[in-house]
Amino acid sequence: MQPDPSPHILIVDDDARLRKLLRKYLEDQGWIVTAAKDAADARAKLAFFIFDLMILDVMMPGETGVDFAAAIRGADHVPPILMLTAMGEVGDRIRGLEAGADDYLPKPFEPRELVLRIRNILGRTQVRPQARALSFGEFSYLPSEATLTRDGQPVYLTESEAMLLAALAASAGIAVSRTALAESIGERANERSVDVQVTRLRKKIEPEPGKPVYIQTVRGEGYLLRVAYV
Repeated sequence: MQPDPSPHILIVDDDARLRKLLRKYLEDQGWIVTAAKDAADARAKLAFFIFDLMILDVMMPGETGVDFAAAIRGADHVPPILMLTAMGEVGDRIRGLEAGADDYLPKPFEPRELVLRIRNILGRTQVRPQARALSFGEFSYLPSEATLTRDGQPVYLTESEAMLLAALAASAGIAVSRTALAESIGERANERSVDVQVTRLRKKIEPEPGKPVYIQTVRGEGYLLRVAYV
């Protein structure tokens, strides 16, 4: 079985400097971090990635963090929410919690306290998806057994294709660099051979290989496997 991936955290804040600082600090803790500048940007990323936690600023222009949290509450794949705000009044905290926040941290805050709150939330809520099957279209992939099926029937993969799919599945929803994929495939693999194997794998699982839906190219980053968990 592939090792569990690091938690993936989404930071939503209109302050570019704070986004940058938080991203670096949380990445130094070993977490995967994606940043969004406002609610609309966050919606786009929630539609594309599966997150373990969202750090959400309340005072954003346009749609506030409280409004955004309330709007997405009950939707599929909404992660637990830690709200950050300069407002520390009891009424503000209550409104945030009523909107669906799991915790609330007023600014300014001590970074170590933020990390502890994140760890507490993840400890209560995180479910490691690698024990479950990953589905995309008519296909289902079980990481623990490295088996791919289509409508319940086994799909033949070459050794290189199988190793490529396993590497993408281990970081499902997250872009994996060509270099990392080449290392997963084998010593003689390089970035060009990764592209070739991706093309071959797409022919087996994509409805239209020329317009991939499941194995997507992320410009400047590599490839990403877009899946649901079942």
